[in-house]
Amino acid sequence: MRRSSVCLGLFLSLTLPGFADEPKQKVFTDAAAADADFRIQGEYEGRIGTNALAGVQLVAQGDGKFEGAIYAKGLPGAGWDRTKVPLKGETKDGIVKLSGTNFEGRVEGGKIIGKLDDAPLELKHVERRSPTMGAKPPAGAIVLFDGTNLDQWDGGRIQEGNLLAVGTRTKRPFKKFTLHVEFRTPYQPYDRSQGRGNSGMYLGDQYEFQILDSFGLAGENNECGGYYSMAKPAVNMCLPPLSWQTYDVDYAMATFDAQGIKTKPAVATVKLNGVVIHDNYEIPRSNGGGGLMDESKAGAIFFQDHGNPVNFRNIWIVEKN
Repeated sequence: MRRSSVCLGLFLSLTLPGFADEPKQKVFTDAAAADADFRIQGEYEGRIGTNALAGVQLVAQGDGKFEGAIYAKGLPGAGWDRTKVPLKGETKDGIVKLSGTNFEGRVEGGKIIGKLDDAPLELKHVERRSPTMGAKPPAGAIVLFDGTNLDQWDGGRIQEGNLLAVGTRTKRPFKKFTLHVEFRTPYQPYDRSQGRGNSGMYLGDQYEFQILDSFGLAGENNECGGYYSMAKPAVNMCLPPLSWQTYDVDYAMATFDAQGIKTKPAVATVKLNGVVIHDNYEIPRSNGGGGLMDESKAGAIFFQDHGNPVNFRNIWIVEKN
């Protein structure tokens, strides 16, 4: 049977390279090269009416579409009282229009303008920065990575001239310490959930605290800041992708008696972008995935390679007795 020209064209567009439209770029590691949605995505702060403070997080979903929420009294970690109104947005005729329960608005000139329950709302695009960003190693610290060499790492790779790539662990183990890490997740608007900026920070080479682009999500135990699959962060403090973010950790490994019985679990206090998300958390057991599955032994710091271009900088550690 002879194919019609329409059917033949469709067949060729699906099978021959170069015939169909080029695929959309899905992964960005450079903000300057990112799409227009990237500049809309992010955090906004302002007021509802004349007094009530509010915040908004908008998350790009690709093709000019957005999801997000209005937060009462400010952004997560900055006044939010956990009340939120879910939002959806779409770009039409060059304007991002937003809607939610009793809300209609738009993004215009770096602001969100609209009405919530008939009260005027105006919020300005902001870029929050972790208060520990750029923290200098104190006296006695071991500088694990300053962008100049890989002396402290097994399997380490330097990217973009001075950034540490995923898939590497420290050459030496650590028992008890304070750790500072700065990380950056890529912008992947067409991916979802575990497909966005996935990595992991392993303490003792066996306890994974998730690294993920979880900006604007609920803050589950498999999202950024979660002790993977076991404990949620107290608040989702994940900033937008391509923002530099910080983990600050105080950690002590588990202790065992002479008979090899665990007498105290490993303990970690974890800050994400300066906010405590796990306070003196007693880690019940290893959640797997690292190189060490023995809680009686000190382990390395390990950054998991999950196939996404996550990078690190300014990493230092202070050992404690």
